[in-house]
Amino acid sequence: MKIASLAVALTVAAFPVMTHAQAAPATQSVKTDEQIILKQVMTDKRSVYAQNLQLTDAESRAFWPVYDEYEGKAKKLNDEFLKLVDDYAAKFGSMTDADATAMLKTKMRIEKDREALKQTYTGKVAKVLPPVKALRYAQIETRLDNMIRREVYSLIPLAQ
Repeated sequence: MKIASLAVALTVAAFPVMTHAQAAPATQSVKTDEQIILKQVMTDKRSVYAQNLQLTDAESRAFWPVYDEYEGKAKKLNDEFLKLVDDYAAKFGSMTDADATAMLKTKMRIEKDREALKQTYTGKVAKVLPPVKALRYAQIETRLDNMIRREVYSLIPLAQ
C-alpha cells in the first residue's frame, strides 16, 4: 500500500518536470513544488523501509544512520539530475549538438555515480543487518529506484 502511494507521489513530483520541459522556463514556484514533493517522496520511502524491514531496536540503531548517510549522498546526485532536467528544459527545441553531448556526458556520469553509491551503501547495510534483511533492503531499493526512474523518465520528452 505504501509503495502505491509512493508511486502516486512520484507521478505528481515528475509532472512539473514534464510540464517545465515542454513549456516555459523554470520558475521559483515549480522548483519549490518539486522540493516539497521530493521531501514527501523521501518521507514515504523511509516509511516503506521501516514497514518492510521490521527492524529490532538494535538493528534500527545500526541501520538508520547508514540509510541517512546514503540518502544524503543520493540527494546530491538527485539535485544534479534535477539541474540537468532544468538545463534540458531550458534548451528544449533549440538544443545544439554541443549541448546534447554535454548533457549526455553528465547523465551518464550521474548514473555511474548513483550505481557506485548504491553498491557501496548496500555493502554497508549488509554489514549492519542480518543477511535476509540486507537482501530485502537491496530488493526494496531496486524496486523503488526503478519505479522512480520509470515515472520520471516517462514524463521527460525525447530530445529533438
